[in-house]
Amino acid sequence: MARSMRFVLAVMLLLVPSAMAGHDYAGALTKSLLFLEAQRSGYLPPDQRVHWRSHSGLQDGKSSGVDLVGGYYDAGDNVKFGLPMAFTVTMSAWSIIEYGRQMAAVGELGHAMKAVRWGTDYLIKAHPEPNVLYGEVGDGNTDHYCWQRPEDMTTPRNAYRVDVNNPGSDLAGETAAAMAAAAIVFRRSDPTYSNELLRHATQLFQFADKYRGKYDSSIRVAQKYYGSVSGYADELLWAAAWMYQATNNEYYLDYLAGNGDSLGGTGWAMGEFGWDVKYVGAQLLVSKFLLQGKAGSRAPVFERYQQKAEFYMCACAGKWSRNVRRTPGGLLFRQRWNNLQFVSTAAFSLSVYADYLSSAGQRQIRCSGGDVSPAELAVLAKSQVDYILGDNPRATSYMVGYGSTYPQQVHHRGSSIVSIKVNPSFVSCRGGYDTWYRRPASDPNLLVGAIVGGPDAYDNFVDQRDNFEQTEPATYNSAPLLGVLARLHAGNAGFNQLLPVLLPDAGKPAARADHAGQKSVSSNSDSVFGVEQVMTASWVERGKTLSRYSVKISNKSTKSAKNLKLTIAGLYGPLWGLTKDEEEGGYRLPWWLKSIPKGKSLEFVYIHAASPAAVSVSGYTLE
Repeated sequence: MARSMRFVLAVMLLLVPSAMAGHDYAGALTKSLLFLEAQRSGYLPPDQRVHWRSHSGLQDGKSSGVDLVGGYYDAGDNVKFGLPMAFTVTMSAWSIIEYGRQMAAVGELGHAMKAVRWGTDYLIKAHPEPNVLYGEVGDGNTDHYCWQRPEDMTTPRNAYRVDVNNPGSDLAGETAAAMAAAAIVFRRSDPTYSNELLRHATQLFQFADKYRGKYDSSIRVAQKYYGSVSGYADELLWAAAWMYQATNNEYYLDYLAGNGDSLGGTGWAMGEFGWDVKYVGAQLLVSKFLLQGKAGSRAPVFERYQQKAEFYMCACAGKWSRNVRRTPGGLLFRQRWNNLQFVSTAAFSLSVYADYLSSAGQRQIRCSGGDVSPAELAVLAKSQVDYILGDNPRATSYMVGYGSTYPQQVHHRGSSIVSIKVNPSFVSCRGGYDTWYRRPASDPNLLVGAIVGGPDAYDNFVDQRDNFEQTEPATYNSAPLLGVLARLHAGNAGFNQLLPVLLPDAGKPAARADHAGQKSVSSNSDSVFGVEQVMTASWVERGKTLSRYSVKISNKSTKSAKNLKLTIAGLYGPLWGLTKDEEEGGYRLPWWLKSIPKGKSLEFVYIHAASPAAVSVSGYTLE
């Protein structure tokens, strides 16, 4: 009975409208994007919204004969670390790919795309040759000796790279993933840029795979700060999955199948997902391919990837033999130092996998400690975000500037020192420590949207600047939450995450045609099935108007319908959500759906440049 009540409560929580959920998720999304702007390096653009920041790092790469101006500072220091920067870009792009329409609904898709492009513009510069990739500018040892605004920094800005003789498969693989994911984001709005990103991604994947080695063996100054403990095997799989998403080239599916065992994708069941360990991310993407029906003969291997992805879900849900630890207040806990980086990736993973399963019509995953539903995964994801935003034993928001109580002494050079626009007096290397670091007062610049490291294993938190384990923010804390916050604001909106990515214009409403949303009911509906079509979007591509139609087939009978056969006449574009009947023609139910129960419906979509196709049910069996 108690288990049943918990499930009912979980479903009730999932269905609560966002306006009554207690948190301003749209506002938190806006603030998260502002934080990424605060982390920009290089020449700041005219539309920069964080006004206390100014240009910085304007000579980066010059001593090495390459332009490396731009990109992001990773956290509270002034170093540009390539591995976490690329991961930030990948997760920001993945957030857009999954929940870009929800971002557009609150007016933040444009800002999110700019955040991705700020990173990829730099990564393009960092890849001047097919087998050369710059992975760091500055170094942590000299940078951490000083406490200066990025606009003042006097520390060395040496550039470090990987190449054929000094490989870095993890760095190159993650950068390939970032480029490929971003190529999907820009495919419609800027196809030329998208193609450029794909060219770089293809070269970087080939470089990573052919010349294998850990990047921190080549860029040794990174070892102390972003050492590649997991090695490069996970990044090769992660990159291959993103390359397939971006290209639809089955070479990458074959790569994932052929290397799943040797590179650990089918063997490693992980309890974390982050800038170093990417297995969960790769396993989630391969699970998506499987659920989309793209595996083909590779299905047995891809099912083993999915098993490992579900072990992670079970561990987060507390229903596996090796569960992720939780604080008394319910926060997933991995480590004391910047634990919230793992919470944000967990929230994203739980959300997106819940939507994958729901889109595929699957209602449970089996864990050693009991079944878990997609609704329960979504509720768990929400609980982690709500904890970050203030629903915790301390009633403290760990997002700066959100809520009434949040960290005031953030371990961050730029926010803790008066803005150069307010006081342009030079702040020296050690003088910054004496004047600003040790100053027992709130930061003069509010680092809006920054998600700090967070509380310890017992929900304790000390808001002091020198407590870097808990008060230092990072870009990779925020990037995964972009999508989750957009998802939470949208509420239970009937997502289908297995359809192709179709982003709206960043500055326009999601449905672009005046007649989008117009319904039409097929004339050959009968007493058993209803056929309803809705145009959900329309756009112009290469001078041709394309429309996206959503079709619902409803079983109005009192029995389950099996062996359904559909005839679709007048269709000249792609279709998703049905299986093509190669022998008899027409379409059948997708492989994962055996029947349509009484009173239930099936939905699929198609795109073409004409009025609605003629959809009819031409065969079925009632049982």
